[in-house]
Amino acid sequence: MRWIVRVGVTLAVLLVLGLGLGAMVPAERVAQAVSSQFEAMTGRKLQLQGEVSPRLWPSLGVSTGPVSIANAEWAESDQPLFQAQGLSIDVNFGALFGGEVKILGLAADRPEINLERNAEGEANWAFAAGTGGGAGSVPAPATGFTLDEGTISGGTIRYVDRQSGRKIALDEVDATLSIPDFSGPFALTARGLSGGQAVALDLSGGVFSAFALGRVVPVTATLTAGGTKLSFDGRGGYAPVVAEGALVADLADLPALGALTGSELSRPHPGLGQDKLQITGTLTLDGTGAAFLRGAEIVADQNQLKGDLDLLPREARPLLKGTLAAGPLAIGTGPEGELGGGKAGGMEAAGWPEGEIDVSALGALDAEVALSAPSIDLGVLKLGQTRALVTVDRARAVIDIREMQAYDGQITGDFVVNGRGGLSVGGRLVFAGLQTQPLLTDLAGWDRLVSTADVELEFLGVGNSVDAIMKSLEGKGALELARGELRGLDIAGMLRTLDPGFVGEGQKTVFDGLAGTYSIARGVLSNSDLKLVAPYVTASGSGEFGLGERRLNYRLRPTALAAEDGSGGVMVPLLITGPWADPSFRLDLESIAREKMEAEAKAVAARLEAEAKAAEAAAKAELERRLREELGVEVAPDKSLGDAAKDAATKALEDQAVKALEEILNGN
Repeated sequence: MRWIVRVGVTLAVLLVLGLGLGAMVPAERVAQAVSSQFEAMTGRKLQLQGEVSPRLWPSLGVSTGPVSIANAEWAESDQPLFQAQGLSIDVNFGALFGGEVKILGLAADRPEINLERNAEGEANWAFAAGTGGGAGSVPAPATGFTLDEGTISGGTIRYVDRQSGRKIALDEVDATLSIPDFSGPFALTARGLSGGQAVALDLSGGVFSAFALGRVVPVTATLTAGGTKLSFDGRGGYAPVVAEGALVADLADLPALGALTGSELSRPHPGLGQDKLQITGTLTLDGTGAAFLRGAEIVADQNQLKGDLDLLPREARPLLKGTLAAGPLAIGTGPEGELGGGKAGGMEAAGWPEGEIDVSALGALDAEVALSAPSIDLGVLKLGQTRALVTVDRARAVIDIREMQAYDGQITGDFVVNGRGGLSVGGRLVFAGLQTQPLLTDLAGWDRLVSTADVELEFLGVGNSVDAIMKSLEGKGALELARGELRGLDIAGMLRTLDPGFVGEGQKTVFDGLAGTYSIARGVLSNSDLKLVAPYVTASGSGEFGLGERRLNYRLRPTALAAEDGSGGVMVPLLITGPWADPSFRLDLESIAREKMEAEAKAVAARLEAEAKAAEAAAKAELERRLREELGVEVAPDKSLGDAAKDAATKALEDQAVKALEEILNGN
C-alpha cells in the first residue's frame, strides 16, 4: 500500500502545485514540469497524454488525460507499471493557501497495475530514486495531507512472481481509500473478480501517518473470496509485513482462495473440510515471511483439532510445522462408499471405484506435523488411540505410525502417499494381535473368520483411482492366525460325508492355528504354503486372491483324520472360486479320481519295472550256472557275464593252441 499511497499523493501534490502555473504556462509545459519532477523523485518516467486541465468550480482540481508510470527496466512485461485512462484530483482551496494539502477526491479511471517480481527477488514497485523513506521507496510529501475519498473504478491488477511461478489476476477492481486525518484512522475497501469469483477487502487502521511509514498500528481486516472469509483484528504493518492478533478463517471455498493467491486448491474430502473448514487462533507475522498460529483451533466438518502451527518460508515451497491434538476423528469416504469396503460396498460391491483421486494439495507445501487422536474412523477401518508424524516433501506424504491401536491389537510401520507425477501408495505395516472378525467386517463386509491375526505387509500400488491402485498392487507378506474358527464351512463334515452341503448358517471349522506367506503381483495375491491345523483335520492350501478383480481361485487340501494320532482318514481337495460377493465351495472329486488313476499308473509302472528287473536277475543267474557247470567259468562279483564268457573263450582257445603245438612238436 505504501508505494501506491505515496506515488498517488506525490503525483496529486505535483499536479495541484502545477495549478499555480496554469494561468501563465500552457498545459503541455505544466505536464512536462510535473513529469520531470516525478521522475526526479522516483526514478521512473511519468507520461501524461492530453491536456492537464485545471478546475475552479465546484472545487479546485485537476483532470488529466491518459497517464502512465514506466515499469522497471528489467521487467519482462512490456506494459507500464501503472496506467489509467485519466486522473481527477480535487483539493480544498482554503487549506492549500494555508499550507496544507487537503485532497477532497482522487480518482483513477480504469487503471491497470502490473506488478512483477523477478527470479532474483527484485520487485518492480520498488523505486530506485528518492531522498527519504529508505532505499527503494518513494518519499512521503513533506506536508501532511488528508484524503476524503480516493477511488479506483474498473481497474485491473496483474501480479507475476517469477521466483515461485505464481500468477494473480484481479479484474473489475473498484476501490475506495479514505484518510480524513493524516495522523488519524484510515479505511480501504476494494471489490473485484478473481477467476470469475467475487473478492473483497475491507481494511481499517489507526494513525495513517505511522502506517504509511511501515510502522505497526491497530488494524482490522476482512478478506472474502467466493465463500471463503478471513478476518484479522490486532496490530500490523507492511514494511516489512508484520502482524499480531486474532485470526478467524472460514475456508468454505478453497478453490476460490487458491485462485486469488495464484495456487491450485481443491475441495477437501469428507472429514477434512468438505462442508466446513474453520481455523481460529492468535496469528503472528514476524516480517520474514513466517507465520505462527498459537492456540489454533481447527474445525473440519465434524472433527476438531487444537495445537500450534508454524508456516515457514522456503525457496521452493513453504514448510508447515506443528503439533495437533484431536478429538475423535471421522474421515469418511462419502455416502457412495468410495473405497468399496465394509458397509459402503464390501464383498457385495461389483468393483473398486474408478473416480480420480485428487492429491494436488500435497504439492502446495511441505509439512512436519505430529498428530494424536483418541480414535480415527476411516469409514472402512476404525482405529483407536493414535500417534503419528506426518511429513510431506515435494508432494510425497509419509505417515510414520508411532502408536496405533486397532481391533484390540497394534499397528506399526509407515504409509506413503506419493503425488509426484501421478499417484502411488505404499507402505510397510505390521499388525499384531488384531481381531479378524470386526476387522474383516469393516474392511470387506465379511464376518466368517474369528481369530487373532499377526500380519506383515509390504505393498506398492500405482494409479489415479482406487481401481487402478488395487489392480497394480505389488508386495509380499506373512500371515499367522491363532486358535479360532471359520464360520459357514464345516471342512471335517464335508470330507467325512463327501457332501459339499456343509456350507452355510450353523456350520463352522474350528482350528488351532493357520500360517502362510504370500506375494502380490499386478493386483493378485498368491500363496502356496498355507498350513492349517485343527482337531481331526489338517490342511494345506495354495491359490490366488484377485485383489484387483475381487475374485477367488483357491485350492485347499484338507485331510480329515480318523484318529488323533493322524492314522486313517480321507483327503478331498476343496475348491473356493468365484467373486468375493458370491464365492462357491466345491469338493474336487474329479481330482481324487485323477490322482487315483495317476497313482495306479505309477504302481503298474513300478510293478512292471520290478518284474523286468527280476526276470533279468533270473536270466543272469541261469547263465552263470551254465558257465560254471558246463564251461567251468566262475563269474567274479566285479565282472559282467559277457566279460566272464569272453575270458573263458579266450582261455579255451589258448589251451587248444598249446595242445596243438605240443602234438606237432612231438611228431604226432
